[in-house]
Amino acid sequence: MISEQTLQTRPNLYMFLPVLHVAWSDAILTPTEIERIKQLINDQDWLDEVDKELIKEYLDPAHPPSPSEVKRWLKEIRSLSETTPRDLKHRLVDMSLMLAKEHGAHSDPATYEKAKKALIEIEDALGVLSLESDRFVWGTSSQTDSQKPIRASSFDVAGMTALLNGDHADIINRVKTVLQDPKFDYYSDQTLEGYREKVLEWCQYLADQGFGSMGFPKALGGGEDMARYFTIMETLSYHDLSMVIKFGVQFGLFGMSVYFLGTEKHHKKYLKAAGSLELPGCFAMTETGHGSNVRDIETTATYHSGSRTFKVHTPNPLARKDYIGNAARHGQMATVFAKLIIDDVDYGVNAFLVPIRDQSGSTLPGVRIEDCGKKMGLNGVDNGRIWFDQVEIPYDNMLDQYASVSDQGEFESPIASDSRRFFTMLGTLVGGRIGIPRSGLSATKSGLAIAIKYGHERRQFGPENGEEIPILNYRTHQRRLMPLLANAYALHFTLQYLTDRFLHRSEEDMREIEALAAGLKSWATWNTTHTLQICREACGGKGFLHENRIGALKNDTEIYTTFEGDNTVLMQLVAKSRLTEFKQEFHDMNFFGMVNYIANQAKTVITEMNPIAVRNTDESHLTDPDFHLSAFEYRERSILTSAAKRLKHYLDSGMDSFEAFNQCQYHLFNVGMAHTERIVLEQFQKQVAQTEDPALQTVLKRLCDLFALSQLEQHKGWYLEQDYMAGGKTKAIRRMVNDLCLKVRMDAVPLVDAFDIPEKLLSAPIAAGIMD
Repeated sequence: MISEQTLQTRPNLYMFLPVLHVAWSDAILTPTEIERIKQLINDQDWLDEVDKELIKEYLDPAHPPSPSEVKRWLKEIRSLSETTPRDLKHRLVDMSLMLAKEHGAHSDPATYEKAKKALIEIEDALGVLSLESDRFVWGTSSQTDSQKPIRASSFDVAGMTALLNGDHADIINRVKTVLQDPKFDYYSDQTLEGYREKVLEWCQYLADQGFGSMGFPKALGGGEDMARYFTIMETLSYHDLSMVIKFGVQFGLFGMSVYFLGTEKHHKKYLKAAGSLELPGCFAMTETGHGSNVRDIETTATYHSGSRTFKVHTPNPLARKDYIGNAARHGQMATVFAKLIIDDVDYGVNAFLVPIRDQSGSTLPGVRIEDCGKKMGLNGVDNGRIWFDQVEIPYDNMLDQYASVSDQGEFESPIASDSRRFFTMLGTLVGGRIGIPRSGLSATKSGLAIAIKYGHERRQFGPENGEEIPILNYRTHQRRLMPLLANAYALHFTLQYLTDRFLHRSEEDMREIEALAAGLKSWATWNTTHTLQICREACGGKGFLHENRIGALKNDTEIYTTFEGDNTVLMQLVAKSRLTEFKQEFHDMNFFGMVNYIANQAKTVITEMNPIAVRNTDESHLTDPDFHLSAFEYRERSILTSAAKRLKHYLDSGMDSFEAFNQCQYHLFNVGMAHTERIVLEQFQKQVAQTEDPALQTVLKRLCDLFALSQLEQHKGWYLEQDYMAGGKTKAIRRMVNDLCLKVRMDAVPLVDAFDIPEKLLSAPIAAGIMD
């Protein structure tokens, strides 16, 4: 910190206060700005070395000046501005020089010119326009062209952006600013090795900004804020997705496995190095022969009491660790999931830290690594396969939060049940099933922004002898894109809900949260895949061009449907959770509870399935949130009951439980889908209800209606089979969806503008109105 006393004895420092204030007023300095400004400072022969070092201390993004210090600078600047003629307030340079002179800085003509030239260059490096200095320094404001509404909108776009950003607008804007730095220009050479090195370089810049360690403890250099970590990952996903996945592997999977599965000794030894990327790491769970079935992986970690070490071993080719991010080139250590063996007894899956490379990049003895090679997408991530041949690791390399080996060589755990211990351990890592759908949603928003903006500008055909019209005015085009826009908004609020549940979890809630994360990860990533395909088609040949990015978004998110668990398998996990709750509900029922359940079923028949309700086509009814939620709840409850009855029938007939579940897989899948869709609708409706701004509430209500009715239309066959709706009602729903698509189209461009995706990150000429 530059103290008052230091300033008084070194008055040259005063001339840097205005530019330092501007630099840190938004708490953001990008890598290019830092590099350029440091070089400019070094080049000033009129500054002594002490002055140079004091100034450069304030260019470290990991140790910015305190808010009170920045306020002190501003007070100093404004005290002078009150007596400064208005015409001198157009450049920070003038104010900087006057401030230094006021405090006795040397002002011979030669030094004055050198200082002025340096300050102008620093100002330019910061990208500060002369006319913007008023806003930064003197608190005045004026509306810029970028703030003025470009298109008519029924709502305030900035207000919608603020609603979407919630409490994290500061970190979202900081990430977006850093990503627009030239250091993050998209990689264009497309050589595999070059791309991987560029992605590593980007991740290092992000680590330097403190983004990677955001979820780690403050005492170890982190931000101790998991909510902001998830927000960072989601915002990064407006950029290159290989960077996002490598970021997630390093700081999420590897770093968080050390944090959640390890204890203090691991935290102190590894977390700071993991958060700074000094220690590149991997997360080695998946095996060639075992993907989703983690419990039956075959890699072993055998304890040797004499040496107090573990030997990690790959017993057969199918037990190799497969598709491991960071493994092929950069990883130096891996969190390896293996069966703990003590005296020939298998104590189940545990996690171990296994070094795989030295700092020079050479593979360590006993470790064999093979490159997975080029993939369908995400080629900036170095996926690899790993074999272990009796690799010896120290006793302390076992991540022992939930299990350990005693000094006497005996297995110990605070959780007696093997099954509960296993699921508790994996449950701490459920964050991956939150990060992936949030990342996919950002890619979805990018695709929708490109397709909708292109559709708004691209003109084609039109009435006879009349002008061509935007293709977004075609009803079929609206039908393709508007329900997907509604899905994106619905998922935005639902994934926020999931994140909040996870961050404020209790042990009793974990099973429900795991099921919720599994369902939303599946539904959201399937939606991403479908949306980007429709966006590609909606842009015709332009969507097929590499320059317009939809192809890259499609290829890079394709794996999201099987990342962190295959979606179809995860939906069955959701169903099993729902069946457990269903069984418990009936198990806990006394006589009066059963009577109430039967009464509620009868009430549904009376209120929702009577001849009037099943044929009601009034607009007020079709757009009634209670009708929407009741219909979703009825479908979920009915499919769940049907699946439970089928399972009971098979089990009562003597069928093995595994085979019974296998016979019911189709129904179980639908249980998971119906439950997840109901959760999404419920959370969207809650957001609509609590939105205070009437204009925002109106447009969100319209989107929520479109989401609900488009889902009902999609499942109309089921509702017709159940006699929940008559044919006339499903036809009326179709007409209402058409009408809502038209209404949403009128606000479609402002709705994607509200995502606030910087044009440089969107990086699609057709989204900027460039059609050539």
